[in-house]
Amino acid sequence: MTVMPNAVTTEVTPHSSSGPRRTRWWSVVALVVAALVFLIPLYLFVSTAFKTDADINSWPLRLIPRSLTLENFVNAWTVAPFGQFLINSVVVAAIGTVLKVVLAISTAYAFAFLPFPGKRWLFIFMIGALMVPGHVTLLVNYITIGHLDLVNTYAGLILPGVASAFGTFLLYQFFRSIPREVLEAAQLDGAGHLRTIVSFIVPMSRPAIITVGLIAVIDEWNGFVWPLIATNSVNMRTLPIGLLYLKENEGINDWGALMAGTLFVILPMAIVFLLAQRYIVAGLAGGVVRR
Repeated sequence: MTVMPNAVTTEVTPHSSSGPRRTRWWSVVALVVAALVFLIPLYLFVSTAFKTDADINSWPLRLIPRSLTLENFVNAWTVAPFGQFLINSVVVAAIGTVLKVVLAISTAYAFAFLPFPGKRWLFIFMIGALMVPGHVTLLVNYITIGHLDLVNTYAGLILPGVASAFGTFLLYQFFRSIPREVLEAAQLDGAGHLRTIVSFIVPMSRPAIITVGLIAVIDEWNGFVWPLIATNSVNMRTLPIGLLYLKENEGINDWGALMAGTLFVILPMAIVFLLAQRYIVAGLAGGVVRR
């Protein structure tokens, strides 16, 4: 007679409905409150730019304007030369961003792949530059461009800020995650350093490079202190300085024109950020070296 082994029975315990998947009501409330903290000031800012003076100065505060107007934008554009401010900001941001990205790529490539004397100490010195506030170098930079006769010029606005320690460090971390076999294959193909960067490194590092470029263009576009110091004529001012010029001419009471001028400043960068935001996470996450 064959003896059958005892049947092993397993009891499956269903997951409790109060597990981690359950959405708690207080988390939803916290998210709604956090969203309102950011959205309410943004709504007031944008709506004020389109309100009439009667709606802006009415009390109690009128959240929904009775009528929309573009008069504030016309006033801001005519009182201050925003056309010239816009040209200056575009030139400074475009050229400054390109120079920052090219210099960051070249420096990060050298630190990541090329052996040279003092490499470790130079890298430590570059990391130390991240701890130095930018305002510390304002006086030295101004004296330098003054001796070079670059005050009130595009070169004076752009050149002192083309070195980006953060961009170099971010790209250096990303380049270290690239397999060495790629560089060996490029060398076997007879590629020099320039061709290796253009044909291999840049295509493989596109998210990180776009992230560095986005940070650079926002930094150049929103610069205030250095353009204020390095220029002494209205025709060389950038958009953030244009807001100060608008406030001095229109006065603090014309909130409609001030909000319209502010919208001139932030709208281009908001569009750029929305178009490039999907690359930011990939660029920052790719900087984690997996070795």
